[in-house]
Amino acid sequence: MNAPSAYPWEAPATGTAAALSARLGALVPRIETARLVLRAPELRDFECYAEILMSDRARYLDGPFDREGAWQDFTQYVAGWMLRGAGVWTVEDRTDGVVMGFVSVAMEFGDQEYELGYMLTAAAEGRGIATEAVTAARSFALDTHDLPSLVSYVDPDNARSAKVAQRAGARRDEQAESAFDKPVHVYRHFPSDSDGGMEAYA
Repeated sequence: MNAPSAYPWEAPATGTAAALSARLGALVPRIETARLVLRAPELRDFECYAEILMSDRARYLDGPFDREGAWQDFTQYVAGWMLRGAGVWTVEDRTDGVVMGFVSVAMEFGDQEYELGYMLTAAAEGRGIATEAVTAARSFALDTHDLPSLVSYVDPDNARSAKVAQRAGARRDEQAESAFDKPVHVYRHFPSDSDGGMEAYA
């Protein structure tokens, strides 16, 4: 989808700049699973990203956002690839290229450790897409960043997101939750070949 004329900052680069952008994007790891492709985000993906964050679906993510807030969120996560070697992937259906949502490994301002985040389109829910994408992103991050674990922060009322974390093998870390001044469930992800080591977090 082309950027609306009122939003020139959303229009893709052209010429030499577009070629440079493509080369940088090609450095983002591409991950393929049975049904999905996790690939570098592109400007054309922002429309889907904004649609999610500007809807009631973002109520558990401190939203809904306005378009400016969605843009700032999108660009922050994209920048993570340049700054930290971790960021947001666009999640596509492997057969038809339809964008299903986004999964990220990131350190936002104030974070004490890497967070594994995920959000899907309404059409992608209920099919195990989030669990498949989260599992793939977790394996990449733990392997390439030599991390002992990752966390997913889940609103206590967001039962659907909690189930995704659980199905991906994460477990509640109540010790980590006690550090927050507002209710939040912290789900900790360990390497898939680990027993979780939850004795340290029980």
